[in-house]
Amino acid sequence: MVWGFGAYLLWGVFPAFFPLLKPAAPVEILAHRFIWTLVFMSIVVVAVGAMKSMRHISRDQWLKVTLAAVLISLNWGLYIYAVNTNHVADAALGYFINPLVTVMLAVVVLRESLRPMQLVSVAIASVAVIILTVALGQPPIIALGLALSFGLYGLVKKQVKLSPIQSLTAETLVLAPVGLGYIVYLQSQGQNTFVQHGPGHAALLMTAGVVTAVPLLLFSKAAQVLSLTSLGMIQYITPVMQMLWAVFVNQEAIPAARWVGFCIIWVAVIIFIVDMIRHRPPRIRHQRIARGLSQGSAD
Repeated sequence: MVWGFGAYLLWGVFPAFFPLLKPAAPVEILAHRFIWTLVFMSIVVVAVGAMKSMRHISRDQWLKVTLAAVLISLNWGLYIYAVNTNHVADAALGYFINPLVTVMLAVVVLRESLRPMQLVSVAIASVAVIILTVALGQPPIIALGLALSFGLYGLVKKQVKLSPIQSLTAETLVLAPVGLGYIVYLQSQGQNTFVQHGPGHAALLMTAGVVTAVPLLLFSKAAQVLSLTSLGMIQYITPVMQMLWAVFVNQEAIPAARWVGFCIIWVAVIIFIVDMIRHRPPRIRHQRIARGLSQGSAD
C-alpha cells in the first residue's frame, strides 16, 4: 500500500509543477518528459548495475512495454493540456472515473472477485461519478481520455514481468526517440523554448524527468504487489488533491453537484479501506499481534 500511496500523493501535486514549464506548449513539455525521464532512468540503471539485465528483455515483454508506453504518453499529453489550460477540475474528474475503469478491468479481464463491501464501495463511487459527470453539463472528453488511458496502462503493467526500473527504462527507450524528433523539429522552426527562455526554464524542463520517473517507479512496484482492484480504489487520493488545487489555487468554479459527488467519493473510499483492513492476510495480523505482545513483555 505504501508504494501506491506514495505514487498517488506525488501525482496529486502535479498541478503545481506543470504550469511552471510555460511558455512551453503541452506537446513540447511531453517531448521533454520522454527525453529527460530516459536520461534519469539511464543514470539509475547504471547506478544499480541493471544494465546487463536490460539486454535480456524478451520480445513479448518489449511488445507489452511498447503498448504501456503508448498508453502512458497519451495520458501524459492529455494531463499536461488539462493543467496548462485551466482544466484541472476536468483532470480530477478523469482520475475520479479511473478507479472504476480499473476495477472493471480487474473483474472482466483478470477475473478478480469483489467482496460484498467492495461491491458496495464501487456502487457508491459509481453514483458519485455520475453526479460529477452530469455537473459538467457536457461529455467529459478529457476526463474519459485520462481515465481510459491510465486504466489500460495499469492493466498492461500487471502483465509486464520486469522490475520497476527495467520497465520504466524500457518504456522511455520507446518514447524518447519520438520526443527527440519533435524537439529537433521545433528547433528547425525556431520554436524550441528550451534554448530561448534562459537556463532556469531549461532546468525546469530537465527536472520533468525526475518528477515523471519517481511516482511511476512507485506505481510500477505497487502494480506488482497489489491487486488491480486495490490499486484502482486508492487512486482517489490523486483527484481529491487535484480538486482542492482547482478550487483553492486556480479558483475554478465548482458547482454544488461536484461537491456532493466529492463527499460521496470519500464515503466509497472509506468503505473500501475498512474492508481491506478487515481482510488483511492472517500472517500480517499475527505478526503485528506478536510484535505487540513482545513489546508488552519488554515493558
